[in-house]
Amino acid sequence: MATINDDSFRDTIATISADGKRNFICSKKPSGPYYNKRKLLSYFLLIFLVASPFVKINGNQFLMFNVLERRFSIFGFTFWPHDFHLFVILMIVGVVGLTLFTVAFGRIFCGWFCPQTIFMEMVFRRIEYWIDGDRGPQIRLKKQEWNAEKIRKRVLKLSLFFIFSFFIANVFLAYLIGSEKLFRLVTHGPKENLSTLIPLLIFTGIFYFVFAWFREQVCIIACPYGRMQGVLLDNKSINVAYDHVRGEGEKGRKKWRNGEDRSAKGFGDCIDCNQCVLVCPTGIDIRNGTQLECTNCTACIDECDSIMDKVNLPKGLIRYASEDEIVNKEKFKVTTRMKAYSTVLVILIGVLTTMLFLRNEVEANLLPLPGQLFQHNGTNIRNIYTYKIVNKTEHSFDNVSLKVNNFKAKIKLVGSPKIIVPKQGIASGTLFIEIPENVLEDENIHLKIEIFDGDKLIEKTTTNFMGPRSFN
Repeated sequence: MATINDDSFRDTIATISADGKRNFICSKKPSGPYYNKRKLLSYFLLIFLVASPFVKINGNQFLMFNVLERRFSIFGFTFWPHDFHLFVILMIVGVVGLTLFTVAFGRIFCGWFCPQTIFMEMVFRRIEYWIDGDRGPQIRLKKQEWNAEKIRKRVLKLSLFFIFSFFIANVFLAYLIGSEKLFRLVTHGPKENLSTLIPLLIFTGIFYFVFAWFREQVCIIACPYGRMQGVLLDNKSINVAYDHVRGEGEKGRKKWRNGEDRSAKGFGDCIDCNQCVLVCPTGIDIRNGTQLECTNCTACIDECDSIMDKVNLPKGLIRYASEDEIVNKEKFKVTTRMKAYSTVLVILIGVLTTMLFLRNEVEANLLPLPGQLFQHNGTNIRNIYTYKIVNKTEHSFDNVSLKVNNFKAKIKLVGSPKIIVPKQGIASGTLFIEIPENVLEDENIHLKIEIFDGDKLIEKTTTNFMGPRSFN
């Protein structure tokens, strides 16, 4: 029997057998107050995850991560390549916030908010319980010979897994390319969009592999967050923890016997029923202390509380608690490290908020054409430029014009009579700027350019104008 001081459990993980093969965890179906709360939160988050690509704010997709076009939309704010610094700050805010959350409350994010956990435990695992049954029937079905019942259940379960994986892949694609484009692809049919259908099927295969086979190993092997928590947690961090002081007593655990005075004999409240291990989706024994595999899903808390009720012992043998609370009876308090992370987080949020409010909805660049010198055009000096106007709004600019604010100058477009900038789009091209030679006071002057849509000023920018060298 492992005790709290026995570290042999750290040499192996439950998902790998002694001969190195994959060991599938057949966990007991959880139930209890925490599980019910997790279900409600998970249903809300599932609706949020599915709906976010299809909800729009001011014409912008609520959440979109279009890596191919380098365009991101977060909470209705659209970020273009020019706004990459804002996107980076937003990601840093997320990392610092998650770090602060982990320092204070451990890996609670994994059990309550992580999409992998939500889909695995609240969608795919529930399908499995519905078709294969609870832990006992699952084990018996696994050992059962391939007869009609087993084939029917396996085909039904894996077919539903594939259907849900395909649905998740479509939602994931909406995050990447935008919901409008996804609807157009669906409407046109797969034959006309093979370049999109193939990645969609690849994503479907990845999700199917993760939820049908890899499962909890994503949290144990692939996810770096489990390793990060080992650096961030300390004795004051709140975590799903086993009260080893109360549970072990002086002589350790002992099976339950009716009418026995356990405390008088020096035994702890843990009756060694092993139910906390059977209900754990990663197969660990929480009584061994904080472990990388623990996702703080609270299944062991509910299970232990139900057992304590049955044997008339106080609940909370497994609960949310810090090591200092268990050993020294210290209540949770904000530490210096938490204050430091909070200060950094507030500063970053302040900087991000300020930059968002100061951000222009239109950006323009006017650059001299590389390798080109000025030209004489009668009494005028002419420079050639390339322009790029980025429209971040949800309405197009159909009559864009440019004017030089600080010099008497003419602007002539090359190749098109006017500039049209589509919504959420970019207009680029070439133009000439001509200035009378007699007003040029230097060989290199600074021009202030104003961009109008009709009579409305939408942006200002600057550029340099090159003229002949003066020998006066």
